Amino acid sequence: MPVLVVGSIAIDHIKTPYKERQNILGGSASYSAVAASFFSPVHLVGVVGEDFPEKYRNLLASRPVDLEGLQVAKGKTFRWSGVYHSDMDRRTTISTMLNVLQNFSPTLPGVYRSTPYVLLANIAPDLQRHTLDQMQSPLFVVVNTMDLWIRDTRKALLPLLRRADMLIVNEHEARELTGVANLIRAGHLVLEMGPKFVVLSKGEHGALLFSKGSLFSCPAYPLETVHDPTGAGDSFSGGIIGYLAGTCNKENSPEITFEKLRLAVVYGTILASFSVEAFSLERLCTLTRMDIEKRYNALHTLSQFP
Repeated sequence: MPVLVVGSIAIDHIKTPYKERQNILGGSASYSAVAASFFSPVHLVGVVGEDFPEKYRNLLASRPVDLEGLQVAKGKTFRWSGVYHSDMDRRTTISTMLNVLQNFSPTLPGVYRSTPYVLLANIAPDLQRHTLDQMQSPLFVVVNTMDLWIRDTRKALLPLLRRADMLIVNEHEARELTGVANLIRAGHLVLEMGPKFVVLSKGEHGALLFSKGSLFSCPAYPLETVHDPTGAGDSFSGGIIGYLAGTCNKENSPEITFEKLRLAVVYGTILASFSVEAFSLERLCTLTRMDIEKRYNALHTLSQFP
């Protein structure tokens, strides 16, 4: 079963304690689509400018990612620049130039509108709603957001949560959304806002999966070195929705159970762990399904109680 991924496509300038890289591929849709493509074909919807490098289009096309929904607008591609602090957990945004993203309106090709699995990656809630309005009874909808939308567009975000099957946020966003510091309490409060499932990502400390009456704590894969955390959350989200689509297709069973979601969160964690091992999508582009399964087995072994 295919996955629809709608979000931003960017050209990034990133500086970490290790290195500085300019004009590299970024954006929520880029990371999410490539991560999802390890498990399921992807329909990508986003916008780029006339300056978007052909090598990055070819990179996306080299995966099972359909680019019919990739719009090319007059002007420059969305650009973001940031610096990571020494702990790699905090970053400072240096500049954000929306460019063609400022007037982006997701338009779905006809064949995309019946896609069963939908990931609304990190774009404004109004654009996420506009996407959903074009869909024909999707089976499972995952929504991403960020603190900017929670603070500035809360009135548009809250109705969207009632249309979501799953919301994925990090711990800071969960606290911003609920006003509660305790993550367990915050997770339960977000469930009351509408989504059937909530995932709280805690970075190097793993993730929490919530549903009414159930809770799963997923550890992170331990890494000695992180080169670039950009896109880790998007790779995590893409891994989750891609695994769900691929698994349900193989089992010929579209039912989303909590057990399937537990495994999806584990695979999302693994995709995120690979993503941070190099800048941009460089590590994801050298990754194989065998690498993913090997790390899954290693994490399974590490996580077992004596």
